[in-house]
Amino acid sequence: MVAQKQFLTTAYGGYLKQEIPGENVELTHVEKGSPAGELLRRYWQPIALTSELTDVPLGFRMFGEDLVVFRTTQGEYGILDRHCSHRGTSLEFGLPTENGLRCCYHGWLFGVNGQVLETPGDPPGTALKDRLFHGAYPCKEYKGLIFGYFGPPDSIPEFPIFDSYDYPDDRLVPYCITYPCNWLQVQENVMDPAHAVFLHTRVTFSHFSDTWGELPVMDFVETPTGMIYVTTRRWKDKVWVRSNDIIMPNLAQVGHIWEDGQDAKQFGRVGITRWTTPIDNTTCKVIGWRHFHPEVNPRGIGKEEDCGLEKVDFYGQGAGGSFEERQRLPGDYDAIVTQRPIALHGLEHLTYCDKGVVMLRKLLRRDIRKVAAGEEPPRSTLRSGGAIPTYCHDTVLAIPPIAGVDDLELQEEVGRRVTEIVIAGDHHAADDRHDVVRKLLSEYESSVASQAAA
Repeated sequence: MVAQKQFLTTAYGGYLKQEIPGENVELTHVEKGSPAGELLRRYWQPIALTSELTDVPLGFRMFGEDLVVFRTTQGEYGILDRHCSHRGTSLEFGLPTENGLRCCYHGWLFGVNGQVLETPGDPPGTALKDRLFHGAYPCKEYKGLIFGYFGPPDSIPEFPIFDSYDYPDDRLVPYCITYPCNWLQVQENVMDPAHAVFLHTRVTFSHFSDTWGELPVMDFVETPTGMIYVTTRRWKDKVWVRSNDIIMPNLAQVGHIWEDGQDAKQFGRVGITRWTTPIDNTTCKVIGWRHFHPEVNPRGIGKEEDCGLEKVDFYGQGAGGSFEERQRLPGDYDAIVTQRPIALHGLEHLTYCDKGVVMLRKLLRRDIRKVAAGEEPPRSTLRSGGAIPTYCHDTVLAIPPIAGVDDLELQEEVGRRVTEIVIAGDHHAADDRHDVVRKLLSEYESSVASQAAA
């Protein structure tokens, strides 16, 4: 249980502060058997960039386990416990073969499924290898990322294909950044649109565009895959509605990074698809793709060459410059990592701006408790063109202020109606979903703009 908060009511009252509460173990801890860890293990998780894996094994940690990923000489991928079942030598020094990974110490050979294929030091006819398996997890490569499944072997889910994975003229560029803190505080940042106003715009300089400094009308809405935030801003004669996706439990999608609300568009799609993967309780990795297509890089600001291992092409992601430089011009990394290695929810004083964080924690608790009760975690059953629909978007409508109508109320109504079109209706199972959504948004824009002209 999270301790009840107490407010200081005395100036210079640091001495009087309450005892520091414990961590929210249910949501933050990820080791085997932990509530959140057991949920996250039920989903395919990216573990590395394909470019990191050469002709030798790559050591990595996931959910507090020490593992290796390797590729056989025939091109099949495997994930094994790092330490050999024989005497514990690290399989980082194993040698890939045609059908597995051979330990350097005594030559034991392990298949990608953990089967012990050879124990060459034993006498002929030994039965040891026939009754022993080494720890292993399913593994696959997809579009420049290596994925693993770390849950029960009798319930391996289908590898999910979301509609943002195959978009016209889109180039998916893999990247990853390590964060020395708990996974949840990194993931929560995606559902905190207020920080874009301050951290990214007003406090130091405009990281993206001045438009982000306008405090939006905010809403948070559940979707078939998780939740979105809805931010609606007035910028001159346009209304800009933006939504980031949370695809439960730890996948997130973000729209056009340098969107400025200037040019009209309907249902502009994804700029970033990224997982927050737990390495252990106090370390995680943001790993995924930067998208490069005309809708999210119209002015050529994004740079593919700046995306990759421990780097991405926009400000404030990663340790970057010196500590003093980051103090003067902090970014996301600094604001997130310094919440402590594991943020203490019992010390927070949440406000209206934190409604998205509260909803995300609520959905996580719901799914964690379903898994703990022996149920399957929820997954979207919708398909559009064979892919799972997602809801991240930027929509900029040419809707000027309307005489006699409170403009904040107008923005709220526009955000609500745009969101209904984006996440609801039978058209989300149609192969031409994108076209239908854009048509409906265009029709709505015309109907509201006509009121302004009347």
